[in-house]
Amino acid sequence: MNDWPEDGGYGRGNANSQPEGPRRMSHVQRPQVPQQPPRHDQGYNPNFTQAQGSGYDSGYSSGQVYGGPQGGGHGNVPPQYSPGPGAGGPGRPAPNWRKRIKIGSIVLVVAVVGWGIGTYAWASSQMRNEVDLSKVIERPAEGDCTTYLIVGSDSREGMSAEEKKKLHTGSAEGKRTDSMMILAACSSGNTMVSLPRDSWVTIPSFVGSESGKSYPARGGSKLNAAYAMDGPELLVRTVEFNTGLHIDHYAEIGFAGFANIVDALGGVELNIDKGFKDKKSGADFQAGTQTLNGEQALAFVRTRYAFAQSDLQRTKNQQKFLSALANQAATPGTILNPFELYPTLGAGLDTLIVDKDMSLYDLGKMFFAMKGINSGDGKSMNMPISGSAPQNSLKWDMPKVKQLVEQIKNDEKVTVESNR
Repeated sequence: MNDWPEDGGYGRGNANSQPEGPRRMSHVQRPQVPQQPPRHDQGYNPNFTQAQGSGYDSGYSSGQVYGGPQGGGHGNVPPQYSPGPGAGGPGRPAPNWRKRIKIGSIVLVVAVVGWGIGTYAWASSQMRNEVDLSKVIERPAEGDCTTYLIVGSDSREGMSAEEKKKLHTGSAEGKRTDSMMILAACSSGNTMVSLPRDSWVTIPSFVGSESGKSYPARGGSKLNAAYAMDGPELLVRTVEFNTGLHIDHYAEIGFAGFANIVDALGGVELNIDKGFKDKKSGADFQAGTQTLNGEQALAFVRTRYAFAQSDLQRTKNQQKFLSALANQAATPGTILNPFELYPTLGAGLDTLIVDKDMSLYDLGKMFFAMKGINSGDGKSMNMPISGSAPQNSLKWDMPKVKQLVEQIKNDEKVTVESNR
């Protein structure tokens, strides 16, 4: 007999007449799939053996294709990878959320900046920079504060007959000043000073804004006559000559633009101390806090015949309303909301006439200065009056006017009080 080789003789030929015993052969080790014993509620399974239940693999295939659709069957190969959280499939890395957030933030910032630049460019193109202050002669030196001459005109430009009737404006041709006030934006506090249009002033010599001709001084006249004679340039010249205060910027708005801005804001909330009526302006107000629409707002700021102080009371009402208007317009809810900002700008900018050097930024500063007065950071007053003058006009209290102007020019807190 042949001796078994050292490896046991398995796998080699044999000269014996008796067949060899089973040979030991190496084979591929399959992954072991744990088998679960049959549940009693599922009935008897003839294919299940104890060997399967113990995890033993005989090496014989059951004929089932590996990786087939039957999950958990004998011979099925389990997945060879473990998908990570958020992975979209084999070999796909998890998304980098930090990078995505960073890119999204950059896109958002670019969009906001682009929107802001576009809005600024559009709004700037709507402004009517028509007043040339370089034509004003013999101007006072500039002071430490930024000063604005704000004018409300009775211009009916662009208004239909129906709108004139609705707003009680009448149908007078041309335009005149309906209100005038100086707004001084200072670091010591903002000051708004109303100039009654019936103020008795000296109309000085000037150069015509259109003709370029020189005209001699006219002497005493009502302040609103200066505007009627040669428009904004002569009005600025007259205010500077009689006060000694340098005017940095000019802003004027007509009836229609004023009413449209109020309506675009959805009305302006105002507390009216005492109710009043006036047929000429269409005013009919009860005392108390209420929201005024464009038509009501225009009636409120134009009424003069319902008051004993006439024009002086009207100027106080104008200051009060403009401050409330600025307080409502210069808010994040309006400025940052395009659905509020665009209608508001569109309603007023195309009717707003300003000087050639005034930018949208300067206009914004003017509104915020008025808002500061409404919130208590500043002072509003009439030009100090000492008595009456010819043609039922008002005479300024010049010592007080001089003190007021010096305090504004030197950016000092205004302590001057108006006696009316």
